[in-house]
Amino acid sequence: MPFASLQSSPLVPGVTPVNIYYRDEGQGLPLVLLHGGWGYGLNPFDLQIEQLRSSFRVICPDRSGYGRSNRPVPFPPDFHYRAADETLKLLDSLGIGRAFLWGHSDGAVIAAIIGFRAPGRVRGLILEAFHFYRTKPGSREFFEMLVLQPENLGEDLRRKFALELGAAEWRRLITDHAKVWLEIALESAHPQDDLYYGKLHEVVAPTLIIHGQLDPRTEPEELAAVSTHLPHAEMQILDGAGHSPHSEPAFGDIATRLAREFLMRHKT
Repeated sequence: MPFASLQSSPLVPGVTPVNIYYRDEGQGLPLVLLHGGWGYGLNPFDLQIEQLRSSFRVICPDRSGYGRSNRPVPFPPDFHYRAADETLKLLDSLGIGRAFLWGHSDGAVIAAIIGFRAPGRVRGLILEAFHFYRTKPGSREFFEMLVLQPENLGEDLRRKFALELGAAEWRRLITDHAKVWLEIALESAHPQDDLYYGKLHEVVAPTLIIHGQLDPRTEPEELAAVSTHLPHAEMQILDGAGHSPHSEPAFGDIATRLAREFLMRHKT
């Protein structure tokens, strides 16, 4: 099992070393897959690793707090920015200068942050189930349910969480994750404040946005706002898809095909 040993990570302050588990398959230009807020096991990139490893070196880490990596303290409101720093430290430890980044949900936020904070490290971005607004009124009830009654997720999801995060840990992580999204909203001065403090337009790397038309975490006009700030981005809306097209049986192959075409266009 490959682990990277980092001297430190802002996601787990005061801990040294920080051990990050990562999947590493294939050869070629590096493609880093960044999982969402529920971890790799809930929305796995297995299909993408299988189909893309013949053309790319596919690396998929578990962020601190997930899978086999270090457990973190509760999520701070700037956890996306801390995770971006951790991701760059991981790339440094693996000797990777520039990479393609494919992020899902929270992972897409992290990828975009790297896009404008460290543009020289990014060959291209694939942003799936992308978040823009800090305030998510349409998801507030959902986040509150996760904070107060995470067991309402249902038996199948609880079982998957226990496998991914541990039977003793999954409730804490899911609850903390929902709490921090509520906190991010409370700290916002305006309903249209964004997660990037007005800097998303500084992303210069080629960008593909893959989004499910039925994504329940997307606010009205959110994608239009993204297009305003990323006018050069290619946007693919998948009719009937939800929050995780890459891991949904009906859309996994479509999402992977779109990603492969984008990646091949921008390999040179």
